[in-house]
Amino acid sequence: MQLPFIDLGAQQARLRPALDRAIAQVLDEGQYIMGRQVAELEKKLADFCGARHALGCANGTDALQLALMALGVGPGDAVLVPSFTFAATAEVAPLVGAVPVFVDVLPDTFNMDPESLKRAIVEAKAAGLRPACVIPVDLFGLPADYDAITEIARDNSMSVIGDSAQGFGATYHGKVTGSLGDIATTSFFPAKPLGCYGDGGAVFTGSDELAELMDSLRVHGKGSHRYLYERIGLNSRLDTLQAAILIEKLAVYADEIEKRQVVAQRYTNALSNRFETPYIPDGLTSVWAQYTLKTSSAAERDALQARAKEAGVPTVVYYPIPLHSQKAYGSFPRDPNGLAVSDDLAERVVSLPMHAYLGEEDQQRIIDAVIG
Repeated sequence: MQLPFIDLGAQQARLRPALDRAIAQVLDEGQYIMGRQVAELEKKLADFCGARHALGCANGTDALQLALMALGVGPGDAVLVPSFTFAATAEVAPLVGAVPVFVDVLPDTFNMDPESLKRAIVEAKAAGLRPACVIPVDLFGLPADYDAITEIARDNSMSVIGDSAQGFGATYHGKVTGSLGDIATTSFFPAKPLGCYGDGGAVFTGSDELAELMDSLRVHGKGSHRYLYERIGLNSRLDTLQAAILIEKLAVYADEIEKRQVVAQRYTNALSNRFETPYIPDGLTSVWAQYTLKTSSAAERDALQARAKEAGVPTVVYYPIPLHSQKAYGSFPRDPNGLAVSDDLAERVVSLPMHAYLGEEDQQRIIDAVIG
């Protein structure tokens, strides 16, 4: 029997009565766009992470674009992004007329390398660009090095957008992701640690001005009423049904984060003698969007995946081709020293099934298949 990579069904079984009631209430009330549940969710999200403002939007990519638009990023600007991440982080820069500049990542945390960021900023300036913003990514659920990155950003008059699409709810030296950076963003794609049953996203900020701007931008640049437009905006509203679902999921999210720690520790205890298991720096916690191993070579990874497939265990490579090597992004600037770590990780990383409801018996089956 094939095991699920992420068992959304187990979570749904736990929440089904509450979900049914929440969905029925939205249907009864009939406010399908920006209904009261959206505002309720936004308050609960802000309270959860300690941000002053949380605003729902249509998806995690829109969240990043809304952040760039609110910060005034546009033509002539450079947006510094890691190469080892999902395309959305870089894709939003050209969408606002800016240029993504690729930064390498660290070999242990897989997150943005501050020293590479410094070199990439110099490269951006040499190309005639204004370094406007850096977008560290909380990859696989682990917060980036916000202290180091923010210091570099401030030294260069840059803003910081925390891309926590995979990491919402993780902690960084006592702070929760969502409350880090000038603006933080997340995704509620179903496979994310906190996911809905469709697309959804959110932006977070401590600034009243930025919150007001993003509230306008997500609804076509609205002014004081829906047919008064103060700026060019987007159609990026969170559906009421998805907000109602997320309210119920958020109610158990802290418990699920704790359960993810247990699953991750079982993996690490069993696999650390054979593979390079994830590194969590002191003072940080991960929400384990992925549990990602590093093999010694591409050949070892191929063998691992073949064994797992034979045993009915799914594995996934995040990410097989770094962004700087993709056709769509190959012409953009990058760290002049190269992106060797991103290239190396693409050859050796492999992610195992990870979710809060992974039982010991199924996890042992995964471990046995991985070890061989």
